[in-house]
Amino acid sequence: MLSSRNRHRLFEAGFRVVSGLAADRWLEPAARGLGLILTFHHVSPDAPGPFAPNRLLSITPDFLDRTLTVLRDRGFTIVPLDAVPERLARPRPEPFAALTFDDGYRDNAVHAAPVLRRHRAPWALFVTSDFADERGRLWWIELERAVRRLGRVQATGADGSVLDLPARTDLEKVAAFEAVYRTLRAGPEEHLLDTVAVLCGRAGIRAGSLASELCLGWDGLRDLARDPAVTIGAHTRSHPMLAKHAGEAARAEIAEGRARIEAMLNRPVRHLSYPVGDRTSAGPREFALARELGFATAVTTRPGHLFGEHADHPHALPRVSVNGCHQSQAALKGLLSGVPFLAWNRGRRLDVA
Repeated sequence: MLSSRNRHRLFEAGFRVVSGLAADRWLEPAARGLGLILTFHHVSPDAPGPFAPNRLLSITPDFLDRTLTVLRDRGFTIVPLDAVPERLARPRPEPFAALTFDDGYRDNAVHAAPVLRRHRAPWALFVTSDFADERGRLWWIELERAVRRLGRVQATGADGSVLDLPARTDLEKVAAFEAVYRTLRAGPEEHLLDTVAVLCGRAGIRAGSLASELCLGWDGLRDLARDPAVTIGAHTRSHPMLAKHAGEAARAEIAEGRARIEAMLNRPVRHLSYPVGDRTSAGPREFALARELGFATAVTTRPGHLFGEHADHPHALPRVSVNGCHQSQAALKGLLSGVPFLAWNRGRRLDVA
């Protein structure tokens, strides 16, 4: 199995090949569709260190600026999420792009918002209500910080498999993080959270303490919400992988997260982002829940552009992730062209199963 570092090197090489062959141009008419929804997480000028396993979730303000410039240069109209259903139902000649930021990080207000305002670009922030309440678990960052402090990482998978890995050097830490992450993601979320909490304890970190450091509280969200260019969406109450939980628990996570945001910000919430959002986290059951709960749209992290067929599936919309490991012109042009997703989705426009 390829390491994440080698996978990203392979992806970047692929982007360069696509760009070098100009495939992002000559295949674009078939691949681009009507538009796309871009996914962002962190926006920060800080350079990642040699051990930064979550670096894929962070881009620089300069790259955000470049992304918005390239979107406009390639003829995209940047639209709010509210406009997406109509754009799908009544296509226009020019493609559209909607900008979405997941989790509710403070750096979105500090570093992303000024860039977006300068470009007069509407955008959506999906808020996890427990993070705004300063009590949620950003377990993927907890795991990174625990591995950074520990010289050895010991964990047990839900299937009984035992990991006992050195973590003295940066390369060892990368391997240990990947092994623990992969093992825990394969099991129940309760076991994942409990195991990461144990690792945090060994590392002298209090599990559940990062939301107050990294995420916007309600006052900061109210400040953002005053901007008419900002749409506040729901990202559940505690950021669970919904498909791993019983139906009533998943429904409560979605409904309670939205209700908390609406109560604290005094504004309706019409859009949902499924946490993690891949096939293991959101599927047909979750799509049906979002529809039954009355959301106008709900977005996944299944990769792809938007086509007319998506007008009938507004609660299973794909997105294109702007990956912090690929902050290059070639990667950006490839993603905006839609060409990489022809292969990824095996030519299918619709992925809702």
